[in-house]
Amino acid sequence: MPIPTLSRILYVEDEPDIQAVARLALAAVGGFTVEVCSSGKEALDVAPVFAPDLILLDVMMPDLDGPSTFKALREVPQLVNTPVIFMTAKVQTHEVSQYKDLGALDVISKPFDPMTLSATINSIWADYYG
Repeated sequence: MPIPTLSRILYVEDEPDIQAVARLALAAVGGFTVEVCSSGKEALDVAPVFAPDLILLDVMMPDLDGPSTFKALREVPQLVNTPVIFMTAKVQTHEVSQYKDLGALDVISKPFDPMTLSATINSIWADYYG
């Protein structure tokens, strides 16, 4: 089975500086179409309309944190099977295991390298579908 094309990424992150760096890294370096949301609640509104191939999800956000947002996204029919990668500074072994147990493809640690972020995501995507 051929690997599906990865072109549309929804990035959910509450920090404007990190949003800007990630958008630049994903769009300019990776060539992805990127939609950025500043909260889990915004992601729940935007994601069904944007129809991402992949969701990058910050773990620590006010109001609706990453794991809660992930669970809520899974209740949206058109997003049930959309792959999710968490991006977080909380990358101890037990924390990564918890995120993967929720159903995340993988975890990318913060701070991330903007020059290699797209390659890392492409590698995770290829491993998942390969």
